[in-house]
Amino acid sequence: MVYISHPSLAGDRPSYLHAYKDILKSHRRSPLASASSVNILVSPDVDSLCATRMLATLFKQDDIAYRIVPVSGLDDLQTIKDDLFNNTDLHTLILINLGSNLDLADGNWFGTFDTKVSIHVIDSSRPMALPNLFLGGENGSRILVWDDGHAEKLTEEKKSWEVIEYEIEPDPEQTDRDSENDLSDDGSEDEEGFEEDDNDFTGSEHADIPTFEPNLPSKRRKLEALNRSRKRQRREPKAWGMSLEEYIAHRRMVDKYYESGLSYGQSASSAIYLLATLLERVDNDFLWLAILGLTHQYITSRISREVYENYHSVYYDEVSRLNPRLAVNDSVHSLVSINPDDMGVRTSEELRFMLFRHWTLYDAMFHSSYVAGKLGIWKERGRQRLTGLLAKMGFSIPQTQQPYSHMDMDLKKTLIDKLNDIAPEYGLVELSYPSFMRCFGFHSQPLSAADAVEGITALLDVAGGLRLEIEIEGMRNGGEWFGGGRTWEGTDLTRAVPKSDIDYKPQSVDSARQNEVDAEEDPSKPRGEPAWWMKNFWVAYDALSDIDALKGSLSLAMSLQRAIIRQGTSIIDKQDIKTMRNHRVVILSQGPDLALFCNPGMLWRLGLWLAEALRERLPGTVVGLSKRKFLPIVIACLDEARNMYTIVGMMAALEFDQTRKNQFGLAFINAKSAFKLSAQFSGFHSNIIQIDKMGLKDFLKKLC
Repeated sequence: MVYISHPSLAGDRPSYLHAYKDILKSHRRSPLASASSVNILVSPDVDSLCATRMLATLFKQDDIAYRIVPVSGLDDLQTIKDDLFNNTDLHTLILINLGSNLDLADGNWFGTFDTKVSIHVIDSSRPMALPNLFLGGENGSRILVWDDGHAEKLTEEKKSWEVIEYEIEPDPEQTDRDSENDLSDDGSEDEEGFEEDDNDFTGSEHADIPTFEPNLPSKRRKLEALNRSRKRQRREPKAWGMSLEEYIAHRRMVDKYYESGLSYGQSASSAIYLLATLLERVDNDFLWLAILGLTHQYITSRISREVYENYHSVYYDEVSRLNPRLAVNDSVHSLVSINPDDMGVRTSEELRFMLFRHWTLYDAMFHSSYVAGKLGIWKERGRQRLTGLLAKMGFSIPQTQQPYSHMDMDLKKTLIDKLNDIAPEYGLVELSYPSFMRCFGFHSQPLSAADAVEGITALLDVAGGLRLEIEIEGMRNGGEWFGGGRTWEGTDLTRAVPKSDIDYKPQSVDSARQNEVDAEEDPSKPRGEPAWWMKNFWVAYDALSDIDALKGSLSLAMSLQRAIIRQGTSIIDKQDIKTMRNHRVVILSQGPDLALFCNPGMLWRLGLWLAEALRERLPGTVVGLSKRKFLPIVIACLDEARNMYTIVGMMAALEFDQTRKNQFGLAFINAKSAFKLSAQFSGFHSNIIQIDKMGLKDFLKKLC
């Protein structure tokens, strides 16, 4: 066993605390310890940012120099791997929300690194590559996956993987000869013994065995197992470990695991929060970051409501432990700081209205995917129903179209009760969910976890590189009525964040030893301009600890949500959703927002909105061997500058607050391979791909 057990399941086995202490020991024993000795490779999403911020704080407290390296996808990881290979000081690699689906011990990745280098994987995505969990030996045992209990359940998969990994595949011809010899009268042994065959793995009689190429064991380990098995079989020609049928059954067990589809487990930020708890260093900063990671998983439909509430109950207890109980709280939506230094975290009920505390009530409801799906706001009748709902609650039109913070206090106090009484008549029965808010003293109004996640996500997607119209506070709809909007050009955050804090160094070291490292650098060495996504990463990373930057990102999040609603309603109005045999397809090839939706993150969010809006209006589809129905959607957007299409595939559940495993990954791999298309996968999972414009038709045809 090479995975690190969850603290609640570890018993006498190593857990997160042991893994962290091993990192400290390796660093302090290394005579050449420097910032390049510990590298944290991070994928650009909210959960990863929160986990990295917490881990960086722990390292600073222990005086451990480190380096944070953003990684956008597999191609980027390959380049970074090549650079790290020549780093003689390296002793620890930490992969945050990336790499668990790769065979990291393989020579194509980190198998050729010095054996002193340990690789820690903290990844919420599933399935994981089985060699990362179960491969032993000097090379395999240094791959340390921080498990959340997932690996503990893979007993059958582990057994089958070990058979595939270490046993020789039975030769059908040899098996037939042995059967004939057993039935012969003289029972003589086969004098020819075992005959080597280069086609052991490609015989026509078992060519239909399903395989999952990205996660197959390395050829080197397979050949070593092959040679050992052949030597054993030369000594005992008939001593086959198993029949061909048994071997095929094991292969199918492994393939079934890999082909089950993309899903998510414990967030990376939750894993680091557990570590901080074991180290007895948790505070409200750690708790808030862990809550943001969990909230991000929930509002992006990565986890179900049931899973969310399980983790919420844990953080609820932590909030009670770390924060004093308030004597009076008239309204969960009118929380205020109790003193200038109040940085506490409070429990709250979050409405499913987009940024409603920072928007008008009407706009927040109009731009909510939940309300859109229930009322059908893309039609005039749906908008009339929304206006009728607010009127029936006793809210006048002027009241609902002024900023929420300026509404009458009595209206805000009775909002939740009126919604509970009247909204069910319109099918809105799950308008809220338990969540949290954080105070920032008298410096700012409290901010909810959902709002913070929306802001950070907006910065990751389009903090720079695009010109967007954003709303000025006090003006209506970004100036659409009064011309009071302004343009977001990516430099807005520099007004809130000090310039020195967003220098966008790809090899930034957030440590006390950074000055020493910078002094050793050659000042004359040219520095290339970082990519847009890397700039966005550092802006979002800094915003986690800067309330001014975070508040500034909310107007950007509103503009992005308007673009999503605008594009989504256009798709439905124009009936641009094509129904295929087993999924639905949307192709965006023209429009004012093409440059925005070429971003995989924005295209994914558009898909989530469409899934929410159409969940109750489209029949489900049975996919594969599952008896449950899904809502599979494929969305393609043309990138005019690169003459390529960005394509995402998602599988939404037909039941609200439920999730389904995304099985488009393998389908995209097969479609790409069938036509040998010029394509590249975006991110670390194969359900997001970018292909040449001319290959789109063939790609979609293969998916059918």
